[in-house]
Parts: sequence; structure tokens; C-alpha cells
Amino acid sequence: MWAVIKTGGKQYKVTEGQSLAVEKLDGKDGKVTFDQVLALGGDKVQVGTPFLDKVKVTGKVLEQFRGDKIRVVKFKSKSRYTRTTGHRQNLTRVLIEKIST
Repeated sequence: MWAVIKTGGKQYKVTEGQSLAVEKLDGKDGKVTFDQVLALGGDKVQVGTPFLDKVKVTGKVLEQFRGDKIRVVKFKSKSRYTRTTGHRQNLTRVLIEKIST
């Protein structure tokens, strides 16, 4: 069984036992619930409008970490203008435990 969830403005296709990195979540107790389920698959595919009622995906927070650093460069030729900045996104690694209907 699989589900498509929405968190952090992005959509993820998840299955039970899968580990994924999403944008930072406040899961201090170690448990997190995703209520915004867009689709549910298995023997029969169900698609919500926009979300499915009575379907939840629960997971366990494994770690809070920061992603790889990216470099952002602004450059204008012939005017000696160069600016370089960096960014590291805060992420949360979640283990999907159960998809309940």
C-alpha cells in the first residue's frame, strides 16, 4: 500500500517502512501525523478532492539535520559586481510507520 502526502509545500509518495527527508517538522515527542493525504493506492486507487477524509499517515522522527550547502552567486559583467551567499536547509528524517484508513 502506498500514499501521496503533502508536507512543506511538496508532495511525497510513501510506503510503510520508508525513510524520507522532509522540511523541518516540530516532532519533539518523536511521533508525527500527516493528515493531508492526496491519494491512496493498493488494490484500488483512491484520489482525494483535494484530500482524502479518514486517511492518516503516521511516522516517527528519526533525526533533525541540515542539508547540503548550496551556493548562490549574483554576477553582473563589466561592472565588477559579484555576490556569493550560501544556504543550508533544515530537514527532518521521518520513518513512515503506518498508513491507516
